[in-house]
Amino acid sequence: MLSFIANLLVITGSLIVIIGLIGVYRMPDFYTRLHAASVIDTLGIMLIITGLIILAGISLISVKLFLILLFILFTTPTAAHALAKSALHGKLEPHLKENTQ
Repeated sequence: MLSFIANLLVITGSLIVIIGLIGVYRMPDFYTRLHAASVIDTLGIMLIITGLIILAGISLISVKLFLILLFILFTTPTAAHALAKSALHGKLEPHLKENTQ
């Protein structure tokens, strides 16, 4: 049963990463691409690493995977925020739709 849950988490995380990569490719500007990339890192990678922790069981490997998970959880949103703030500070304008009224 644990193996099924772990495999389901890894497959779901992989699908989220693939869908997020398509989103990065299709988004019109830097800010929306940055959002898609940060979702890939936080949600997709968290699910994959959680599945790997379940597969590893209680061991030193699962502790290391948990520390990697915490590192990604704290650094990815911070890096995305810093990139967006520096892009806004550098006068990179977001892509806005034209009003066609």
